[in-house]
Amino acid sequence: MTTRYKKIVSLILKTAIVLLAFWIIYSKLSANENLEEFNNLLKQIPQTEIILVMTFVFLLMLLNWCIEALKWKRLIAQVERISVWRAIESVFCGLTWAVFTPNRIGEYGGRVFFLSPKRRVVGVVAMAVGNIGQMVLTNIFGAIALFVFMYRFVEIDYRLLYALLTLSVMFCLFFIIFYFNIKWLNGILLSMRFTRKYKKFYSILGRYDKKELFRILMFCLARYAVFSSQYFILFFWLIPEIHYLDIFMLVSILFFVQSTLPSLDLFDIGVRSATASYFFSSVTDQNVAVIACTASIWLINIIIPAILGSYFVFKLNFFGNLKRN
Repeated sequence: MTTRYKKIVSLILKTAIVLLAFWIIYSKLSANENLEEFNNLLKQIPQTEIILVMTFVFLLMLLNWCIEALKWKRLIAQVERISVWRAIESVFCGLTWAVFTPNRIGEYGGRVFFLSPKRRVVGVVAMAVGNIGQMVLTNIFGAIALFVFMYRFVEIDYRLLYALLTLSVMFCLFFIIFYFNIKWLNGILLSMRFTRKYKKFYSILGRYDKKELFRILMFCLARYAVFSSQYFILFFWLIPEIHYLDIFMLVSILFFVQSTLPSLDLFDIGVRSATASYFFSSVTDQNVAVIACTASIWLINIIIPAILGSYFVFKLNFFGNLKRN
């Protein structure tokens, strides 16, 4: 394929990705009743207060994805050195891809196309390490929060409760041990004949020692704290009668449930709303406010970044080295 045709095909692909993302976003937003409920809820609040709170939540969204960019830069340093700005570009580009792919799988493609062609597959493995770190924290905090919820709000035999506590502890220990020994995966894959020939792609797993994995986990923890704070601010603002510890408990459960279900970014708002409505019903009867808060976070954390990332889609080069400015 000549250079000219490569450019044409690349432009067509980029345009198709952006148009598909915008079309799905528009169709979902125009039919979303939860956002209308949130808008009706805000009409009862002074405009200055709304602007201050929503601006702060929006800034937390930017902070969240900037932390993710720094984490991505550190993860990929084992493969290829990129600047902080390049990392930010790739993260937002990945968010555009993620909105129309199941379980955010497109986010991998959106990021690794910012790497040199020969390093893109290895980049997928590096990104998976960071996602595993995020999953570890989500599952640990979620398991703890779910046990506390069962203890407080569900009538259950004390023997079964002790069994659940034991399972929760074992569950958390499993994820901690697995994460800090992720290089075991490298050994397991090397032991199998049909995966051995691909060792150049996954051998990067052996480069992450426990100290480096701990640093990556701290980035994951910072992200968890940021997007938990977004939920806390909105729930505490709109439903102030809920105790702040209950908010953190229920939000952790919400993240945990979301992470265990297959979903599509644009359509998992239904899962988020149903989950939030069910668990928060134990502490408040303001169901409209709960669903409205969940929908607004979905809009700020998923939809807006996907729109911003559409600009960076056009900076990709599918067939060769990325053009550096």
